[in-house]
Amino acid sequence: MRVLKAIWQLLVGIKDALVLLFMLLFFAGLYALLSARPAPTVHDGVLVLNLKAGVVEQPSEQGFSLTGGGASPAALRDVRAAILKAKDDDRVKAIALDLDGFSAGQTVVADLGEALDEVRRAKKPVLAYATGYADRGYQLAAHASEIWVNPMGGVQLRGPGGNNLYYAGLLEKLGVTANVFKVGKFKSAVEPFTRSDMSPEARENAQALAGAMFETWVDDIRKARPQANLEMALKQPVQMVQAARGDFALASQQARLVDKVGERRAFEQRLAALGGEDEKTAGGYKAIRLDRYVASEVRTDRTGGPIGVITVAGDIVDGKAALGTAGGDTIAEAVEKGLRGGKIKALVVRIDSPGGSALASERIRQALLAAREKNIPVVASMGNVAASGGYWVSTAAQYVFAEPSTITGSIGVFGILPSFQGSLQKLGINADGVATTPLSGQPDLLKGISPEAGQLIQLGVESTYGKFLTIVGQARRKTPQQVDAIGQGRVWSGGQARQIGLIDQFGGLEEAIAKAGDLAKLDKDDRGVTYLDRKKGWKSELAGLLRGDDDADASEADAFAALRADPETALASAMKEVQFLLSGPTIQARCLACGPADAAQVTAAAPPTGLFARLLSLLS
Repeated sequence: MRVLKAIWQLLVGIKDALVLLFMLLFFAGLYALLSARPAPTVHDGVLVLNLKAGVVEQPSEQGFSLTGGGASPAALRDVRAAILKAKDDDRVKAIALDLDGFSAGQTVVADLGEALDEVRRAKKPVLAYATGYADRGYQLAAHASEIWVNPMGGVQLRGPGGNNLYYAGLLEKLGVTANVFKVGKFKSAVEPFTRSDMSPEARENAQALAGAMFETWVDDIRKARPQANLEMALKQPVQMVQAARGDFALASQQARLVDKVGERRAFEQRLAALGGEDEKTAGGYKAIRLDRYVASEVRTDRTGGPIGVITVAGDIVDGKAALGTAGGDTIAEAVEKGLRGGKIKALVVRIDSPGGSALASERIRQALLAAREKNIPVVASMGNVAASGGYWVSTAAQYVFAEPSTITGSIGVFGILPSFQGSLQKLGINADGVATTPLSGQPDLLKGISPEAGQLIQLGVESTYGKFLTIVGQARRKTPQQVDAIGQGRVWSGGQARQIGLIDQFGGLEEAIAKAGDLAKLDKDDRGVTYLDRKKGWKSELAGLLRGDDDADASEADAFAALRADPETALASAMKEVQFLLSGPTIQARCLACGPADAAQVTAAAPPTGLFARLLSLLS
C-alpha cells in the first residue's frame, strides 16, 4: 500500500507540474501575442484625456487578473508629452479633459497646466468637463479654454488642511510602548505614536507649509483664469450658492468659475462640432484615446538619447522593489546598467518620494556619485515630494530643480520600535531569561528594550543625522551648523526651499534635462532622452492589455462627493504609514507630514504583517 500511495503522489505531482507549466506557457504566449500588436493608427479627432484614475509620477505595477481590474493612474510623463505633441498635430482638433474623480499632486497639476497653456497659445481648443470640481481638479480645469459642469454639480473649493490619526491613547490601552529615537524638534513622523495631538512645533511647520501651498495654488488659478471670482468661492461659498437660489452649478457659472452648464451629451455634441461626428462610437464624436496616442506618437521618441532619466518614486525601501516603490538596489542597479557602454552622457534623477530607509537612500546616492566620478553630470528634478530620504538622494546632484509647490526638506532622522511588556502584563504573561552581555536578546520587544540597547539606537540615529547634515552641507555649500538650523525635520515648500538655498532653481523635468545637456556640453539637436527605469513585469503588462477599453469609460459621481471624506482611503493610508514605520528599517529618513508621494496612488494598504500592525488593523 505504501508503494501504491507513493506512486499515486508522484503521479499527482507530475500532473500538477504539467498543469502549472501549461498555464505559464499559455499566459506567456498570450502576453507575447498581445504585446506584439502594431502601434495603433491615429485618426483625426479630439484627444480625450480621461484622468478619472489620476496622474502620478510613476504608476505602480498592476496585479494580474483575468477580469483586467480597474483603471490605473496615468504617468505624468506620458500625459504631458501627449499634450505637447498634440499642440502641433493637425490631426488633433481639440483636447478634452474628463476630470470626474481626478486626483494628483499639486506639482503634477502645475506641470500639466503649463502644457495646456502652450496648446491654448497655439489657438487649439482645450475643454474640461466634470460633475463636480474639487481643488486639484479645478486647478487643472482653470487652464482650459472652456470649463463645463453638470447641471447637478458645481465647484467646491476647500484649500489645503486636514487631520492625522494619533495613537498614543490606543497604545496605552493595549499596553504597547512606542520606543522612539529621533533628532530634530520638527520630526513629527513619530508623534502619532507618542502623543494624542499635534505638537506646537509640528503645528507651526504644518501651518506654514499649508499656507505656502495654498498661496501657490491660488496664484496658479488666478493666472490661468483671471475672470474667476475665486475670493467669493473660497471665503463666501454659502452666500455664493444662496445668491443662485441653491443652484450650485448656476452659482459656479455666475462666479465665472465655469463657462457652460450642461449634460455630458451636450458636451459631447460640442466635441463633435470641433473634431467631427462619428455615430459608431460612444458619444458620437471622433475621439483619440490617450493610451493609443501615447503608444503611437510619444513612446517611439524615447529611445537612444544621451541623457538618462531615472525615477525615484514612492517609499524608499531596502533591496529591490516593483515600480511605484523606490527600491534602493533596483534604482542603483538601473543607473549602473544604464551607464555601461558609455552612451549616457548626462543623468537626471526625478524624485517624487517622502523618503524611507536611510540605508537605501545612501545606496542610490552612491550610484549617482559613481556617475559623477565618470564625469557624467547629474541634475535633480523634484516632483510633488522630495523630502527626507528623497532630499538625501538629491544631494548627489550638481544642480537641483523644484517647483514652488514641491514639498521638500525634512532633514531629520528617527527610529521607532514597539515593545509589548505592558500588553503581556495585561494578559498575565511575563518574559524572563538569561543574558551574557548587556545586549543579549536585545532589542527585547517582549520585556522591553534595555538602556544600553536604547542608547545604541539613539547614537545610531544621531550619527545618521550627522551624516545627513554633512552631505547636505557639502552639496549646498553650507556648514553642518547652517544645515541644522534649517533642518531638524522641518518641511519646506519649493518656494521656501529656494530662499534658504536647498534648491537652485524653479523648473520641471524639461528644464532639468536642458540643464543636464548644458553641463554635458551636448549639441542642441543631440539631447534625446533614455529612461533608465526598470520595465514593467509581464504580469503588469498583461493586466494593462487585458484592461482594454475600460479606461475610456466615463463615470460620473455626485458633485458633493468632493466634500465627503473617504474613510476607507483615509484608514488605508494611515494603516500603510503604521505598517511602514513599524515593519520598516529601524533608522529612517522619512517625512510623514508630507503625505503620500502621489495622492492618486493611495489604495488599500497591504495586509499588515507585524503584531502591532495586526492589532491596529483589527481595531480599525
